[in-house]
Amino acid sequence: MSAIFPEVTTQAPLTRRGTGPGLVLVVPPQVEVDLLNRGVRPHVRGGEPRGQETLDPEPLKKWAEEGYAVAQVTYSSGRDHLISMGWCTPGEYGPGSLGLGELVGRAIEELGKMKECEGVDKVGLVVHGYGDDNFEVLASALAANPCIASCVWYGRFSEATRMEGTSVLILAHIPAPARQRSENDIDMMCGENPENIKYHYYPNVRIRRFFALPSSVGFNPSVVSVAHTRSLTFMKPLLGGPYFDLEAIWDEHTKYEFEDRSVEKTMATMVDQPYVNHVPTLTGGVGRENLTKFYRDHFIHSNAEDAQLELVSRTVGIDRIVDEFLFNFTHDRVVDWLIPGIPPTHREVSIPFTSIVNIRGDRLYHEHIAWDQGTVLRQLGLLPEYLPFPYALPDGRQSGKEGKRFEYRVPVAGVETAKKLVDENAVESNEMLGYQVREVSDE
Repeated sequence: MSAIFPEVTTQAPLTRRGTGPGLVLVVPPQVEVDLLNRGVRPHVRGGEPRGQETLDPEPLKKWAEEGYAVAQVTYSSGRDHLISMGWCTPGEYGPGSLGLGELVGRAIEELGKMKECEGVDKVGLVVHGYGDDNFEVLASALAANPCIASCVWYGRFSEATRMEGTSVLILAHIPAPARQRSENDIDMMCGENPENIKYHYYPNVRIRRFFALPSSVGFNPSVVSVAHTRSLTFMKPLLGGPYFDLEAIWDEHTKYEFEDRSVEKTMATMVDQPYVNHVPTLTGGVGRENLTKFYRDHFIHSNAEDAQLELVSRTVGIDRIVDEFLFNFTHDRVVDWLIPGIPPTHREVSIPFTSIVNIRGDRLYHEHIAWDQGTVLRQLGLLPEYLPFPYALPDGRQSGKEGKRFEYRVPVAGVETAKKLVDENAVESNEMLGYQVREVSDE
């Protein structure tokens, strides 16, 4: 990473490939974010907002991890508003920045000098805007830099904004509820080219300025994750990539986990700060240090020698792979990430799994892994068929009277779950619909 001008910083792609398309990133100066953080706290209903502890890096690193050569522009668009609100003085804030169009032009020039940039004939633009007026400033900047082929906007906007003078395709992430628009509304906003703007709305964003910046108290990780995937889907076809073989990256990772059983090789397939979450048991690791320790001490060397993954289906998206698979093994040791604290039962187990794997560039960012823990316990012989039902029945009968009690049949299947995932006709459907509470003697 290097600073060329006070307002421009460049970053080469942080992928194994090492080269990529050019991207100009527009972010506010940190003083603007800090002042906004300080100013909104006394005015937020429902308590003081708290900053999110997140592994999501600041946008410069994030887009470089995606494989782009990035030139970041620091552009002050909220200075006058923050001063007028009394949240800072002109001396506290510092001088304003150059015009957005000029700064973007400088950034494109610097991209052209980077050996890691694959050309500036088609450049992407990502803007974290401050307020409503920025949309008109954006239109002017796009018109002044014709090599920009696509633009992603994060922030508020005015319903009366007119995007005239540019035909650049724009994806806008709007922190507000969606509303129905008439044809006249669209004509007012988009001028003669209503097809060049696409909107996504995010109604659950609590603080709407800079909601996609991790340093902002308004940062919303789930919203930002969805928006980022949409941005990649929008931008990659317009910039010619970068594209990676996501299946090969994921298969490489699992090979190092289950075949080579190498912690070092496994971690080398992941970004700087990754995480893994096994949803039913809350096992895994957040951050490189914790995840390395987890893989070393609780995962890679804890699996049975005969452990195998049997792929059932795979869905590949722009930055994610969703797998359905069976995890097959003999329970001949304590598998503490899966069934912590349970000694070996020496039973064969076949468990339906779902994995949602986020791949950033050509490395893994995170894994969300889920399975039905009930079927694991049933297959190990550790889950009884019936359990006590301590509540009153709908007809008013109470458990525990006259030496009687109620038990419910536990609605959990064993290996049948794996068989039916592979073959829909292997097990009859809806047999559990006949399950009922039974009355038994306390004796």
